Amino acid sequence: MALMLDPNITDPDGFYDELLAAHDGLSAAESANFNARLILILANHIGDREVLAAALAAAND
Repeated sequence: MALMLDPNITDPDGFYDELLAAHDGLSAAESANFNARLILILANHIGDREVLAAALAAAND
C-alpha cells in the first residue's frame, strides 16, 4: 500500500468543520492532546509501517 497524497476525503469542508468543532472549548494543551490521540487512532487504523513512515516524511517536507 502506498501513501495517498491526492485528495481522498468525501466532503473535505464538512470534515474540516467537524475537526474545528472538536477543538471548541479546548485549551491549547487539550487541543494538542486531542490531536495526538487522533493521530494515534488514525495511525492504528492505517497500520502499515511503510505508509506511516512515508506520512511522517511527507509531513516533514
